[in-house]
Amino acid sequence: MAIFTTHGGEPDGPVLLLAHGAGAPADSPFMEEMAECLARQGITSVRFEFPYMVKRREDGRKRPPDRQPALLQSFEQVLTEISSTLGEGRPVFIGGKSMGGRMASLLAAQSRLAGRFLGVVCLGYPFHPPGRPDRWRIEHFDDVWCPVCVIQGTRDPFGKRDEVEQELQRPANLKLVWLEGGNHDLKPLARQPESHSMLLERAAGAAAAFIQSVLRPKTDH
Repeated sequence: MAIFTTHGGEPDGPVLLLAHGAGAPADSPFMEEMAECLARQGITSVRFEFPYMVKRREDGRKRPPDRQPALLQSFEQVLTEISSTLGEGRPVFIGGKSMGGRMASLLAAQSRLAGRFLGVVCLGYPFHPPGRPDRWRIEHFDDVWCPVCVIQGTRDPFGKRDEVEQELQRPANLKLVWLEGGNHDLKPLARQPESHSMLLERAAGAAAAFIQSVLRPKTDH
């Protein structure tokens, strides 16, 4: 399995385990730049690939994602392996882009995993399939046992701001961060003054601020 680690901050600082989206690997341009942005914010990230993407890397054939149980099993297995290599007490967060972020949030809704990580960061959450706002993927949010941060572009076809805020009765532990003009890859409109890199930096800043807000109560006493 391909594992990509991008170091940032202190050797005992927080680690964010990041899963890729449905169609692109862990070393896609988005994932590479996001890892670099996170490192500049003092966050070490570890990227991994689900089994179907590992096979694609081996033979070059595109495949659909594995079924949800296999994705969750793979994510949990990598979490266990990575956590075992880290120093005792090092803060671990999980998350990912699109499908990867959704899988992370589903793990956070499993009570048996409580305490295995401290929070979830979703980059472009797939609230519903494009053009299908009747098929929401939020039923598990009420069961999530840790803080979750969703960083979303306002024109993301998987969940635009107006429809998400209308549909989602936000749980207390869910933080929504909106990036004006961003699409599902957090790319801005051509007429915007911000570049894609600027929105990715902003997303990484939001992720780092969220992680620090989760850690702060633990360091205050």
